[in-house]
This record gives sequence, C-alpha cells and structure tokens, in this order.
Amino acid sequence: MTRRVALLTHDQREDAKESAKFAEQALIKAGVHVEHITENSTTNSCELVLVIGGDGTILRAAEIARQEATPILGINFGHVGFLAEEEPDSLHKVVDAVVAGNWTVDTRMTIDVQVTLPDGTMETGWALNEASVEKSPQSRMIEVDLGVDGRGLSSFKADNILVATPTGSTAYSFSAGGPIVWPDVEAFLITPVAAHALFARPLVVGPDSRLDVVIQAEDAVVWLDGRRAIHAPVESQVTVTRGRYPVQLARINNTPFSGRLVKKFHLPVEGWRRREVRN
Repeated sequence: MTRRVALLTHDQREDAKESAKFAEQALIKAGVHVEHITENSTTNSCELVLVIGGDGTILRAAEIARQEATPILGINFGHVGFLAEEEPDSLHKVVDAVVAGNWTVDTRMTIDVQVTLPDGTMETGWALNEASVEKSPQSRMIEVDLGVDGRGLSSFKADNILVATPTGSTAYSFSAGGPIVWPDVEAFLITPVAAHALFARPLVVGPDSRLDVVIQAEDAVVWLDGRRAIHAPVESQVTVTRGRYPVQLARINNTPFSGRLVKKFHLPVEGWRRREVRN
C-alpha cells in the first residue's frame, strides 16, 4: 500500500518553497507519495499533513485536515510559530521522522461558534485558537452581556472579548493579558480587551460550559482564528461550545510544554539551569 503525505507550503516565502522542494524530493525517493493540497482538498487518503510555513499556514492546514482527523506536522517559517513542531534547520530530522513514521499525536480541542442574528437566522464557524468578538470598523466600542451556562455573569463595554482554547492561550489572548494554559488542560478562556468594568478579568471555565455573548450596543464582527469573519449586528448572540472536531498536531520529540514556552518566548531560566548543574 502506497504511503501518502500531504504538503502545504507558505506560497509567499522563497525559503519555504525551497525547503518544501527538498522535503518532497526526499519523501518521493523514500517511496512516499506527496500530494500538494489547497483549501478545496481533502486529506482522507493521507497519513500526515506536512506544513512548511508559519502558524497561519498551519491554521490553513487545520481547516483542511480537521474533519478527516489527519495529523499536522509544522516546520516554522514564521515568527513565534507556537503551533509548529520544528524550526527550518531541523528539516532533515523531520523528513527522516516522516519516512520512519515516527511521530505521536496531540489532540487539541477546538471551539464551535454560532452567531444568531436579530432576525433569527444563524451562521456557524469554528476555531482552533480563539473567537474574537470585536467592534466593527464603524463602531467605537461594543457593549455586551456575558453569560456562562445560561446564567448572566457580567455586562460591560469593551473593544472586544476573546474566547480562546488552551492552544490559543499563547496567541491573541496572551497578548491581551490572558493566562497561559497547558494544552492538555481542556478549558475555555474568556479575556475581555480594554473593558470598561470593575469585573472584567480573564476567566477560565470548564470545557463543557456554554458561553454566550449578546451584543447590546454597536455592531460587532466575530473573527475566527483571525481568518474567517461573521458579522454580528446589535442584538446578535454569539454562542461558543466545545468543538465537535478537534485538531490533531503531530509531534516528533518529547519536549514538555514548559520547554516549548522557554524556547518560543526566550524566557530567562539561568538560575534554574545552574540548579540542574549542581544536582
């Protein structure tokens, strides 16, 4: 049976294209069939999606591969690249691991988003990182009612309100002052941004909760992973629940999440390293 690997590349970076060419040639030489995928592709015949690009390219891959539960392995050609597994200088290592079938899979929860418009019609979407309910370009500040599990929790004005997954806790929510949550902790993060309220601190709630955001004043836009938008005019209700389909991220090393944090954010750990040397 022919092994098949899907390949998705950042199409605006020459270095990514060159690395993708090398990876494709090496995989074909090893007897692995390579399929180039686009937004309209499916991955149900592939055992893995190899992504050569930044987090945005990995999010594109997630849109394609999520329903087929195909694992995604990313090589970072972006900035922080928190969703990626390796950096470009590890390309040979990644290709060898793919050829050997040597990877494990992290299952990452997603969120499903339903926007009920004032006329009762509904639009739906999903996100791996976060849903950002934010003021439209014509609005000054949105006013929202926030509810959890069918109960009102707070009302305030804000530039936007984020509902993030643990995977998204290192993305927009982190920049807005939200906590970092380990990816094996299933939860929702609620992070108000520039809120005018005494009680507008970030919250962490259980993964089976239902979150409701009702737009009371000014029109809003719901951005899903910063890639897909749903317009939410005044009196719309945004409902967020655990996603039906998670995203599978492939891993080829056993570095704990704490190690990833240190590496990606360049955290100072000199004292701890001296302690390890003494021990």
